[in-house]
Amino acid sequence: MKIGIEIVASSGPGILHELTGVIARHQGNILSVEIVEEKPPQTRIMFEIELPGEAAALVAGLAQLTVVSHVVQVETMDKVYGKRIIIMGGGAQVGQVALGAITEADRHNIRGEHISVDTIPLVGERPLAAAVRASARLPRVKAIVLAGSLMGGEIEQAVRDVRAQGLLVVSLNMAGSVPDAADLVVTDPVQAGVMTVMAVADTAKFAIERLKRRVF
Repeated sequence: MKIGIEIVASSGPGILHELTGVIARHQGNILSVEIVEEKPPQTRIMFEIELPGEAAALVAGLAQLTVVSHVVQVETMDKVYGKRIIIMGGGAQVGQVALGAITEADRHNIRGEHISVDTIPLVGERPLAAAVRASARLPRVKAIVLAGSLMGGEIEQAVRDVRAQGLLVVSLNMAGSVPDAADLVVTDPVQAGVMTVMAVADTAKFAIERLKRRVF
C-alpha cells in the first residue's frame, strides 16, 4: 500500500533520523520525502511511503514521538496530481502548447487519468538548459515540451541528457539543433500539447515509438 504522511515536527538536527527510524520499524519503504515548510521552531514534512499493511500503526507510532506535534495520513501526490508535463520556452509558444495540453489532459482526467501541466516561460540558453536538466530531478515528470523559436547549444545537450534518463522530450519545429535531439517534433504548438498528453496517458492508444515519422 502506498500512502502519504504529513508531519509537523520540531526543527533541528536529528529530526529526520527519528522519523525515519519509526518508519523503518514499521517496514515502511520511503519513496519520497520533502521539507514542505521550514519555519523554526517547527518543520512540515511530507513522506510518501510503501507499507506492507495498514497505516494506522505507523501514524500512531509517529504521533508518540516527542518531536512530533501533528501527523496525518494524506493522499499521495501521484494519486492527486499524477503525471507531470512541463512546458518551457517563450511565453507565447508556452501558452499555446499549454492550451492543447490542458484541454487534452482534461479529456483523459475525466476518464480516470491523473495528468497535470506545468509551465515556465524562459529565455536564454543557460536558464533553459538548467531547467531541462532540473526537470529530470522533479517528482512525477514524464515529459517536457520545448516551446520556442530558436534553441540549441547547451540546451541540445541537456535534452540528450534527460532523454537518456527516460524523460520524453517534445520540441516545436524551430530553428536550432534542439529538434534534432528531441523524441518528437511538432510544428503546431496546440497539437504539440495534445500529442504530449496522449503520449503519457494510459487512457490513450498512442505510442511515439510506433510512429513512422517523428516530425509533424
